[in-house]
Amino acid sequence: MVTIAVIGLGTFGSSVTEALLDTDTELVILDKDRDIVEKYKNSVTNAYITDAISEATLEKVIPPDVNAAVVDLGSQLETSILVTNHLKKLGVPQIIVKARSDEHGEILKLVGATKIIYPDYDAAVHIAPMLLSSALFNYMQLSENFAIAEVKVRKEIEGKTLAESSLRQKYSLNVIGIRQEGSDEIKAAADPLLVLDNQMILLVAGMPQSILNYTDRHAAGEKQKKDGNVFRKFLHRN
Repeated sequence: MVTIAVIGLGTFGSSVTEALLDTDTELVILDKDRDIVEKYKNSVTNAYITDAISEATLEKVIPPDVNAAVVDLGSQLETSILVTNHLKKLGVPQIIVKARSDEHGEILKLVGATKIIYPDYDAAVHIAPMLLSSALFNYMQLSENFAIAEVKVRKEIEGKTLAESSLRQKYSLNVIGIRQEGSDEIKAAADPLLVLDNQMILLVAGMPQSILNYTDRHAAGEKQKKDGNVFRKFLHRN
């Protein structure tokens, strides 16, 4: 069984806790807010109320076989850095920490964090591309070199079959699903002879730049150039 510790029940920590409640996971939570801890105490394996999260406290309450720890201590930058370092010393294999800024994130990496979460930025990365392109309905970047997106069927491929559209050859995009505009039901793109029309939304996977290359064609003139540059900023984080 997987054991997860959530240290700090801010927005991110609480969301992780909520997501894990209905799974077969041993969940340990820590926070200084009694009301928040009380809310979850009957649904998790162990719940602790503590103001001072010291190395001794963590060693006492976190199981030695814990698989991962999630740290969300809000604006307590110094505390989050110390807790991350304590967790590393305890040998926690995965330490996922919410950062307030790039500088904060870099320090967290240095002291032991294995994954940094930037909630505000990650939300912007998800939303901004959709604001900049009328061809993009949904966008999720899973890594620096891989993303999934819902895109419109371009005029140049309307009336063609999925095989004839050559999206893989022209744009290095793989079509993994299709839905009708106005419907949430996604069907597998299993039929290469399926004829594409302008009421279809394609679920594609590929590099962020490949998605940009496909959706950029829907803009024109200076707006295309301007929006494309902004889009690239969101697709490629420094």
